[in-house]
Amino acid sequence: MSPFLLVLIKVVVALAWFMILTLYLTWAERKESALMQDRVGANRASIFGLRFFGLFQPIADAIKMFFKEDFVPPFANRFLHTLAPFLSFFFVAVNVAAVPFGPTLAAAGRPLVLQILDIDAGLIFVLALLSLGIYGVLLSGWASNNRFTLLGSVRGAAQLISYEAALALSLVGLILVFPSLRLSDIVAYQGGTLLGFLPRWGVFLQPLGFVVFFIAVFAETKRVPFDLPEGESEIIGFFAEYGGLKWGLFMFTDFMEILIVSCLVSTLFFGGWQVPWLGDAGVHFPWGADWHWPAWLIAAARILAFQIKVFFFCWLQILIRWTYPRLRYDRLMELGWKILIPLSLLNIVGTAVLVSL
Repeated sequence: MSPFLLVLIKVVVALAWFMILTLYLTWAERKESALMQDRVGANRASIFGLRFFGLFQPIADAIKMFFKEDFVPPFANRFLHTLAPFLSFFFVAVNVAAVPFGPTLAAAGRPLVLQILDIDAGLIFVLALLSLGIYGVLLSGWASNNRFTLLGSVRGAAQLISYEAALALSLVGLILVFPSLRLSDIVAYQGGTLLGFLPRWGVFLQPLGFVVFFIAVFAETKRVPFDLPEGESEIIGFFAEYGGLKWGLFMFTDFMEILIVSCLVSTLFFGGWQVPWLGDAGVHFPWGADWHWPAWLIAAARILAFQIKVFFFCWLQILIRWTYPRLRYDRLMELGWKILIPLSLLNIVGTAVLVSL
C-alpha cells in the first residue's frame, strides 16, 4: 500500500470516528441531563416505528439543520458572518490529526502508526489550533453588528486569554517530567509503574498540574460553569444572530471541543492507550505473576483502553455542565488570574526542584 493511500485511510477513519462520536455526544448530553432531572429525554425520532432509546435523534437534528433557512441579518457583514462558524469548526476538527489512538502496530512487516500526524511539536500544534478557534467567536460577534453578540465575543476573548496562560503553564511541569513535545512520546513515557504498583501516568506525577489543566481546558470549551460568552440570561451570546446550519456548526463545535479535551486529558495525564501493568508481552502483576497475551489482544486492549478513557471524560464534562451553576464574571476572571496561574507557577517550581534532585 502506498504511503499516500495509507494516510488517506487513516484520515477517513479518524474523521469518521470523530464526527460520529461528536454527533452522539449531543444524544448523550440530552439523555444524561434528562436522567439527572428525572425526565425521559430525546426519544421522538424513529425509523419504521423503532426508536432505540432516541439514538435516531442526532440524525433527525442534523437533517433539520441542513434544511432550515439560512438567515443573515441585513445589517451584518455577510462574508465574515458566514466564515465565522466554519473557522471555529475547522480549527477544532483538525486537532484529531495529532491524537495517538493506539500503539504502533506491525502490518505486513511494516510499522503502522495509529496516528495521522506524529508531529515533533504535537502538543504545541494542538494548543495553537485550539487557541485559533477564538477567531470564529470574535468574527461571529463582530460581523453580526449587534452589541450583545459583540459583548459575548469580547467575553470569549478575555476568557481565552485568562485561561490560556494557566493552561500552557500547567503543562510545563509535565514537559519537565516527560521531556518531549511529541504526543506519542508522552504516552510512551507513561508506561511502567511507580512504587511497583501505581501506573506511571501524568496524573500521579503531576496532580496539581492536572487539576489546573483540567479546569483551564474546561474553560476553553465555554461550557457551564464557564459559559459567560453564551450567557443567555445576560447577553444572549455571540451566535445570537445565527440559525440553521451555521448555528448547528457552532453547537457541533462545542461538542467537538468536549471530545478533543477528553483526548488531551487521556493522552497527557492518564496514559493514553497505556493499560496498567500491561506490557508488550502481557500482564505483569505487582506481586510478580505474569499473564502472557497474544500480540493482537494486547493491541486491542490498548486501543479499547483509550476509547474508554475518552468516553469517561466526555461523560464527566457533561456531568459537570449539568451540576454546577454559572460563575459570576468577575469571579471567573479571578479564578484564572489569581488562583490558577499562581498554582501553575508553584507547580513548575516544585517540579523543577524535584527533577533537579
